Amino acid sequence: MNWLPNYNYILASKSPRRQELLHLMGIEFSVKVKEVEEKFPEGLSKYEIPEFLARLKSSPFLPELQKNDLLITADTIVYLDGEVLGKPGNPKEAENMLQKLSGKEHQVISGVCLTSCGKQTSFHAETNVQFKQLTEEEIQFYIKTYKPFDKAGAYGIQEWIGFIGITHIEGSFYNVMGLPVQQLYEEILRL
Repeated sequence: MNWLPNYNYILASKSPRRQELLHLMGIEFSVKVKEVEEKFPEGLSKYEIPEFLARLKSSPFLPELQKNDLLITADTIVYLDGEVLGKPGNPKEAENMLQKLSGKEHQVISGVCLTSCGKQTSFHAETNVQFKQLTEEEIQFYIKTYKPFDKAGAYGIQEWIGFIGITHIEGSFYNVMGLPVQQLYEEILRL
């Protein structure tokens, strides 16, 4: 028995982690991706940024959504001391990000947008993550072995660096992977 409404679910994300999490939730979905420039206006709060970006990612799909479609878009940011850490463009940027995160607590905030023909709603989830003091050797090994260039903050909690480096989290583990699945489930039921 499927607990969720009978939508034609569409995930607009190339993220293998988001795809895996939706699959593990038992949701049958298709993947469709349209490129958008992920820029946000100045002055948004750390909560507004990922929600804004999630809504932005839905906009190219609006003209073609069918009656029973439910589009899921998401964006995740890493927030440290007033700075948004996006995806690193190269090994040096990844190294700089991991050095900044080393020994500190930061926030991972995901914004999710659910869009159907007649309705759009968005929400966010926040998780506090504490890293131990990482050594230069640990950082270099992680970057060379796992190549974290498709991840906000240059790390994946489900990878080696999460196993050896994260000492504490408060909030949803799956949010740090990129999709707050429990909250997503509740929001779909509410639609």
